[in-house]
Amino acid sequence: MRAMQSFGASIRSARRGVSLAVPSPTVASGSTAFQLQGVQRRNVSLRLPNFRSPVTWLRESLAQNVRERNTREEIEAARKQAAEKGQLSVFESVPSVPEGEAGVEEVPAWKKKTYTEHKYSTANFKISHRKLNLLGRQIAGKPIDSAILQMMFSEKRASKRIKSMLVVAKSHAVKLKNLNEQKLVVAESWVTKGPHQFKRYDMKGRGRAGIKNHPHSRLHVVLREGKTRAELREEERARKLSRIVSAGLVREDVPIRNPGPTWAW
Repeated sequence: MRAMQSFGASIRSARRGVSLAVPSPTVASGSTAFQLQGVQRRNVSLRLPNFRSPVTWLRESLAQNVRERNTREEIEAARKQAAEKGQLSVFESVPSVPEGEAGVEEVPAWKKKTYTEHKYSTANFKISHRKLNLLGRQIAGKPIDSAILQMMFSEKRASKRIKSMLVVAKSHAVKLKNLNEQKLVVAESWVTKGPHQFKRYDMKGRGRAGIKNHPHSRLHVVLREGKTRAELREEERARKLSRIVSAGLVREDVPIRNPGPTWAW
């Protein structure tokens, strides 16, 4: 029995020695040194600068530094080196214009073109083409300012929309096409039906139904430099009056206008 007890005691002592000899596993520590190592590892992985505190990094990054100005020779040498490697930017790769030709600019083709008219139209809106045609006939042949004035004082519902369209057309003709503002005339105006003619049910009595048509229309105008219809009428009247020959005391060597088939007395 004593031998067995001594053997068990020796085994227990040997176990204690082994447990003391085995090193304890590393446990995560919350110390400052461990946190600093973790921050540095993260900065290295993210390619961020290593610093001990954010305040120090802010001071170093935001401090005023004196930058040395490169000379023109150094800049040209750097540009040549970048050009050989093909690393020039888009703006530096554009050929430079000589100083003598800097003021000469090519005029675009659309600016060289001379315009004689400007066409414009309203959008499609809900109105009958017959009603809109009345306003189109009212402004046709009038100067642009007179047409705008007519629409300002018109009692029609669509007059406001047409007035806005005429103002925009006048502005485009003067600014974009260089037409003379004082000579602008509404040379043409016409009305077209819109693409959408909405149809709805019209319920009636005795179980019957009809179809309501909601029409859409638009007004087109053409502005040109020219004479108004009133001026053209005056010119035509003057031309006709100039052809009339009066019977004076002395017979002119001009054929008689509208001679009758027989004697007039």
